[in-house]
Amino acid sequence: MKNCIIASTSTIYGGNYLDYLLPHLSELYNQTSEIVFIPYAQPGGMSCDAYTQKAQEAFNHIGKKIVGLHSFSSPTEAIKRAKGLFTGGGNTFRLVNELYKNDLMHTLREAILNGTPYLGTSAGSNICGLTMQTTNDMPIVYPPSFKTLGVLPFNLNPHYLDPIPNSKHMGETRETRIKEFHSINNLPVIGLREGSWIEAKENILTLKGDFNAKVFFQNKEPFEIEPITRLETIIE
Repeated sequence: MKNCIIASTSTIYGGNYLDYLLPHLSELYNQTSEIVFIPYAQPGGMSCDAYTQKAQEAFNHIGKKIVGLHSFSSPTEAIKRAKGLFTGGGNTFRLVNELYKNDLMHTLREAILNGTPYLGTSAGSNICGLTMQTTNDMPIVYPPSFKTLGVLPFNLNPHYLDPIPNSKHMGETRETRIKEFHSINNLPVIGLREGSWIEAKENILTLKGDFNAKVFFQNKEPFEIEPITRLETIIE
């Protein structure tokens, strides 16, 4: 029953917040005028109110009302009753910690699996994987578990970056860090480049956008996949 857009980023270079996704969001949320926004990742320490307002300004372009989950007396009931959900980016550790603290991880998973339209960007996409262990974020807080929603049968690395040819020093690459993850863990990982997303329609998972994604398995060479690739066909 899944009906999701799981995007690497909210903002591509030179664009405004969510603008590259808005045509697709009109379709995703075509059955509702109100979306419950989960602001817990709080990028840069932004307040939940300010983050919700930022999301509202973007959704004004497609005539949708945004209501922050933090404004409900019962976040659990708000998610259960929501006709549309959106989890924004920011710090994945903070987001996961808040979801566990408010006992929402299971409730959110069930809502998504039952077909509530869902948008995730960055951290809000990270939590769709099996664990949050391939995030790029600083561990500013220690959540009770790294286990996340598991609505995708793999982990994600949003904002995936390739090495810059002839660069003198960039430190560890994303590929190096994912290889470190695979030295201990055997979960598949999809590196999503900026401007790419995964469309989840029931059990069909399709890479969308203009760029390839990179697929990592333990003890195998990583490989590229092109847009429109069906991801469920390559994940064992």
